[in-house]
Amino acid sequence: MAAPKVAHYGSWESPIKSAELSSGTLRLGQTQYDNDDLYWIEGRPTEGGKQILVRREKNGTITDVSPRGFNVRTLVNEYGGAPYLVRNGRVFCSNYSDQVVYQINPDANAAVDERRIPLTPEGEYYFADFEYDSNRHRLLFVCEDHSDPTRQPVTTINVVATAKSGEKSTRQKMEILVSGNDFYSNPRFSPDGKLLAWISWDHPNMPWDGTALWMAEVGENGTLMKHRKIAGADDESVMQPVWSPNGDLLFISDRLGWWNIYALPNPTKNLNPVALFEKNSDFATPQWVFGLSNYCFTGERTLAATFFENGKWQLALIQLDALSKTKNTTLIPSDLTEMGYLTTNGSKIAMVAGSPTQQSAVVDLKLDDLSFEVVKASNTAPIAQRYTSIPKAIEFPSERNLIANAYFYPPYNEDYVAPEGELPPLLLTVHGGPTSASSNSLDLAIQYWTSRGFAVMDVNYAGSSNYGRQYRQRLTLNWGLVDLEDCQNAAKFAARQGWVDPKRMAITGGSAGGYTALCALTFSDVFAAGSSHYGVSNLETLLHDTHKFESRYLDRIVGPYPAYKQIYQNRSPINNVEKLSRPIIFFQGLDDKVVPPAQTETMVAAMRSRKIPFSYLSFEGEGHGFRKAENIRRTIDAEFLFYSKIFGFEPAESLEAIEIENF
Repeated sequence: MAAPKVAHYGSWESPIKSAELSSGTLRLGQTQYDNDDLYWIEGRPTEGGKQILVRREKNGTITDVSPRGFNVRTLVNEYGGAPYLVRNGRVFCSNYSDQVVYQINPDANAAVDERRIPLTPEGEYYFADFEYDSNRHRLLFVCEDHSDPTRQPVTTINVVATAKSGEKSTRQKMEILVSGNDFYSNPRFSPDGKLLAWISWDHPNMPWDGTALWMAEVGENGTLMKHRKIAGADDESVMQPVWSPNGDLLFISDRLGWWNIYALPNPTKNLNPVALFEKNSDFATPQWVFGLSNYCFTGERTLAATFFENGKWQLALIQLDALSKTKNTTLIPSDLTEMGYLTTNGSKIAMVAGSPTQQSAVVDLKLDDLSFEVVKASNTAPIAQRYTSIPKAIEFPSERNLIANAYFYPPYNEDYVAPEGELPPLLLTVHGGPTSASSNSLDLAIQYWTSRGFAVMDVNYAGSSNYGRQYRQRLTLNWGLVDLEDCQNAAKFAARQGWVDPKRMAITGGSAGGYTALCALTFSDVFAAGSSHYGVSNLETLLHDTHKFESRYLDRIVGPYPAYKQIYQNRSPINNVEKLSRPIIFFQGLDDKVVPPAQTETMVAAMRSRKIPFSYLSFEGEGHGFRKAENIRRTIDAEFLFYSKIFGFEPAESLEAIEIENF
């Protein structure tokens, strides 16, 4: 092997190209077993970001199930999730273009009108989180009604009849089963179909703040009777109700500060839940989308569950006794550190999983020998270990003697070394949400930077999930303050350790992460440059323009409006442009409904008038988060090129030019 070349950090040649991040990487999710057939969703950048429903049959054959032209995606709560359901070969899915729910015949040889039977009415309705009523051949779902533009959409749990064999259309009137709350999710029938459980919550709560678990008896004609609240409160987040095969009701709650699993044996007579595996660890992630599944039953009294500990997700098998109390627990040895969307057929558990050396993939765990099999990788391009930076989970001191969390990736490329004494530039990444979390699963978007000579710090600032309710609640009334403090302190910590060059530190983020990045570049001098990917610049505008799901989100993390109007103004970068002095590159989708283009364009105008170096790239046909391969590729190359100009290094490859005004 040849001796490493000497080159400045940032100037290393890397085999990890932007094309592999875009056209070569699938977005995998929503795994679901139907008997021995495994289904999942593939988001394909090369097809304009469309989401395709895919099936692996028992014999191993993998085929697309959704009809050509379909985009299996829903817009309920804007972020969607759970856009399909399969029950005994019957496929139901929401189509993005018209938001109609169709019953799909997977037979590719069937006539077009027999392959896609519309079930729901056309109009301003969105549907998600399906459940099948096998006793009455009906489909339940969360319905979001946008038909009245003078008010916020109305969310209910609805039901509609499914198609009988040979029918080509069955558009029937929907019936409302549950109404009265602002939001609903997870309608789930008991095994005998005689009970229905669901989750609800109301403004100003988000689902990780306070929700309620309900149960009702199902009458012979399908109506619901004897509604009862099982668990939940304004200060308790309940999620993911699951029925055991013998009719016990399980759910996840953070009533003791951590999202743990609870069981309610004989729920019609007993309302005293039992903690299954009490632990100071989160067993779930925040419900930003529908269809999350962090645990599932693999047998009559055995379930598989994930939990977060020591910077990674782990998987355990929990055996229950006759009273649904934990009998014993087996930790499954694995290199996987990220796991979600658990589903089972009894002999296997499928999930979407990854590790620091393996990109996200649909993975099967065989229960007989506890071996793992990759069913479908998100990217098949092999990335050699010699170019892979392995992250280290770190804790660092922040304000008020508190500790915050991050993953640190050192620059790594065995083909290169930097000149003696040179320190690498830092790219500090801020995840969105802000109630979300960074993962340490292999991410080519991070390896793109580290293999070229950047260090990357991926921060789980206070307010992030995975670290318990108290950690999340540090952000209460403090968005724009504690997240900013944690990001600054993370960068300073890396500099003090001698890991990075304190004069060449950049910060980047998307959406809420873009807001924190803009705050850092406006209100502090820690970072020398940065980027905003569809980031929030005006909190008041966000409050008035955003969709129903997040329309009261800021009540908790900033304060109720208009009582806190001055706080909103003070923490908005756009109102403090006189403090701007750092170069910024902006990226914006022109169809973004969460952070409309006007927010970014107002910030750009301020940069132009103050003669601060900046670039602005906007993209037609993109919303909140980019899905098209060419735009994903353009974005990462442009950001790298921008920093090369600002930090003064020469990229090893020729990249498409960008305009930097005022430079």
